[in-house]
Amino acid sequence: MARVKARTRRGWFVRIFLWTLGAVLLFLLVSVLWVLLYRFVNPPVTFTMIGDRLGGRSIQQAWMPIERIDRDMVRAVVAAEDSKFCSHWGFDEDAIAAAMRRNARGGSVIRGGSTISQQTAKNAFLWQGGGYFRKGLEAWFTLLIENMWGKRRIMEVYLNVAETGIGTYGVNAGAERYFGHDASTMSRIEAARLAAVLPLPKKRGVVAPKGFTRRYGNMISARIGVVGRDGMDACVYAGAAAPRDVPDAPVKARPKPARKAAPQAPVELPGEELESVQPEAAPPPPPPAEEAPAAPANSA
Repeated sequence: MARVKARTRRGWFVRIFLWTLGAVLLFLLVSVLWVLLYRFVNPPVTFTMIGDRLGGRSIQQAWMPIERIDRDMVRAVVAAEDSKFCSHWGFDEDAIAAAMRRNARGGSVIRGGSTISQQTAKNAFLWQGGGYFRKGLEAWFTLLIENMWGKRRIMEVYLNVAETGIGTYGVNAGAERYFGHDASTMSRIEAARLAAVLPLPKKRGVVAPKGFTRRYGNMISARIGVVGRDGMDACVYAGAAAPRDVPDAPVKARPKPARKAAPQAPVELPGEELESVQPEAAPPPPPPAEEAPAAPANSA
């Protein structure tokens, strides 16, 4: 009897182990196929969008290919979110360590240690929020997209699925909502302000930012030139043409005003001297002639 019970327990243990192993293998297979699909197909919906739909909000999204998005927008998110985007393998160890130190000290955390690759994995495949389980899934999907997509596709998906406002997804929809035009032509200030709201898109303003958001946007605007100068976004355009990749035109010195020549008398053509002569005033009429005195009459 005891042997039968022991065999039964071992049988259940083997079954649970096999079920667990099968579930893990199925998840690995599905996740790999899912990531491979999104390498060629744009994500039609995300869990964050579904949450907005269930909350009764409308969704605004207008997908724009990476080759059409203004390069200043790419440089703005690199400056704001992940300056080592082109050099790391999906994770920034220094940023993660700094975030852990801030969390250990307590207080508010302004910026975490997530890279653009991690945020793309979360936005495209997972849900918002924390927890070790979701962080573990995020790490797995980050490894997949880094190895199966490459930096260009990661940036393209990130710029099109990142939340840029309440019910607004992607920088193109954000540009149309806040600035009245698409994301193909953006000024540095516009790109910087849009990048400044990415950490808290539902709470930060884009059109008239105040306080920290305004200062943060100004800092990003100043760093856009540094990102371009140091090639921190070069991996996005490796082997492909970059939009508006033209340096700013140098400021030319203002030419000195020409010295005005002294006015000269107009040269008169032959015959013009007659036209320029003013007619003389008519002489006053002569006074009436006095009548001569009558001659004396002859005496008779």
